[in-house]
Amino acid sequence: MSSVPMTPAGLAKAHAALERLKHVERPQNVRDIEEARAHGDLKENAEYHAAKERQGHIDGRIKFNESLIANAEIIDPKTLSGDRVVFGATVTLIDLDEDDAEPVTYQIVGAFESDLEAGLISYKSPIGKSLIGKCEGDEVTVTTPVGRRMFEIDRVEFK
Repeated sequence: MSSVPMTPAGLAKAHAALERLKHVERPQNVRDIEEARAHGDLKENAEYHAAKERQGHIDGRIKFNESLIANAEIIDPKTLSGDRVVFGATVTLIDLDEDDAEPVTYQIVGAFESDLEAGLISYKSPIGKSLIGKCEGDEVTVTTPVGRRMFEIDRVEFK
């Protein structure tokens, strides 16, 4: 895995997920395997096979998170400034396709920390790609699954 850009909050989230996997989910899975083994014949023990499958899934997620953290390139938005949209910027947009639309605000973050409901969009998403490099006042056309949308960049902040 090459360098993975993320915010300090994204790194903290990755560390928390890794800790949960190692110290909560994995130990619980080990207990589940032991309990399923106690039921006898392993060939036809669905609980055992499900627990072993879950073990592989958990181990894969642990490896993925460890790699993500090891390759993290931390970009702290608080150290940035300007009116141009870059990774870490918080962008307020006005929807030009709707007359009375409320402005929407997104922070441009790494792919693994994106959460649309929390206003965190990936720099790799269609809207993220469309916004990178643009300035306050620019109009941006975004191709979404429901069609093309026009936005105006109202404000670019770094917080």
